[in-house]
Amino acid sequence: MSYEQMLEKVRYEGAYPTHERAEEAIRLVVAGLGRQLTGDERVELAARLPFEAARLLAAQIPDTQPLTGWAFVKDLAARAEASLATTRWDTGAVFAAVAALAGPDLLTRILHQLPSGFALLFGRTELTPAA
Repeated sequence: MSYEQMLEKVRYEGAYPTHERAEEAIRLVVAGLGRQLTGDERVELAARLPFEAARLLAAQIPDTQPLTGWAFVKDLAARAEASLATTRWDTGAVFAAVAALAGPDLLTRILHQLPSGFALLFGRTELTPAA
């Protein structure tokens, strides 16, 4: 998938009126994901993303304390000075494209690495072990 195709997928998923708005969402969310991922999953995802998105991901230094899915959305909202609802929408639209590019196996490995709450952001159910 080219960056233009990714941009169009995000624009469609997010129902954004312009490519510029979709690109803002991509920049915000992919950079945020780059601050959460480490290891082989980070490298593999970067290899599957279009160059422009891979560069955004790889340019980030991973946080020492990973965020839960909800804390991730709150962090992005604060950085973008946007509402939580808008940021949650942006996250879902971008993660739909990222999931398509990653494929099911890599996405499963990514979700195992990330704290709780990210599966829902990627449109997957979050299963937790019974107590």
